[in-house]
Amino acid sequence: MSQKLPHAFFAPLAIGAPRPQMEPPVNVERMIHFIPPHLEKIQSKIPQLQQEVDVILGNLEDAIAIEDKEAARAGLIKIAKENTWGKCALWARINALESPWALQDICQIVAEAGNLVSVLMLPKVTGPWDIHYLDQLLAQLEAQHKVQSPILIHGIIETAEGVENLGAIARASPRMQGLSLGPADLAASRGMKTTRVGGGHPDYRILADQGGDNGIRNHYQQDLWHYTLAKLVDACRANGIKAFYGPFGDFADTDACHAQFMNAFLLGCSGTWTLHPSQIPIARQVFSPSKEEIAFARKIIMALPDGAGAAMIDGKMQDDATWKQAKVIVELADQIAARDGSAKP
Repeated sequence: MSQKLPHAFFAPLAIGAPRPQMEPPVNVERMIHFIPPHLEKIQSKIPQLQQEVDVILGNLEDAIAIEDKEAARAGLIKIAKENTWGKCALWARINALESPWALQDICQIVAEAGNLVSVLMLPKVTGPWDIHYLDQLLAQLEAQHKVQSPILIHGIIETAEGVENLGAIARASPRMQGLSLGPADLAASRGMKTTRVGGGHPDYRILADQGGDNGIRNHYQQDLWHYTLAKLVDACRANGIKAFYGPFGDFADTDACHAQFMNAFLLGCSGTWTLHPSQIPIARQVFSPSKEEIAFARKIIMALPDGAGAAMIDGKMQDDATWKQAKVIVELADQIAARDGSAKP
């Protein structure tokens, strides 16, 4: 597939639309917290949630009953207008493009809250064509409704076709903010034999060699999503956007949730979804580097200010490669300190 020239890639797709951003905004997005926006008890909790999470996402798609679709859309717009949005961002997950609600989701959100909702999360992205459609439509609506900054797009990878087209999706538009793994729908698309939403599976395991104590062969549960998540991270990082872990469905198993989030963080994900209040502190802890990691990273940068050469620090050799790793940790720590209003660790 041919690509646009750089000057055309960053040109507005409609007359009067805001110019696409040359560089993605620097935001801390450790947790994308999903809410059903039509529920009044949830609407009343928004000011409190804004203090606890980095992103509040009004969910209009899965988990919203058909009879509640219009109420959810109206609730999202109500939340957008009745609250002040600063360090906590407001996103919306619209319905899939093949659904009968997607067009109205997009048109109404941009018309009534286009300067308040910063990102639209697009489910079931199968290829760059999905992004191109939404990209052009957003530009037309932004021009019509005098939206000041371009609304960004976050895609969910939920099909085998989407995994196959990851690179093309990630570079489809300057609006691309990031991509998330959607394990439940992806499992169905692949014909995987699991009903779990994220996480490992007790029967997907590696078995120790024969001859163990008392003839017992230990086994260790493996991660069904390691390959896909690593491929998603590569596609995102190669194209300058962010990778995110998606949902972890077992709210009661906080240990497994922590382990899954940690795996995603170590692989390079910037954040995750939180579907239940119990997952918020887990995401905050996991996707924030520890004080020990930050202190050691700062030692590396102090010893190698320009990243050149090598140095022994605490008995370990450091060079330009570890300097780059240290820069990632320190920059993230500084962003989090600014987001949370705390001193730099």
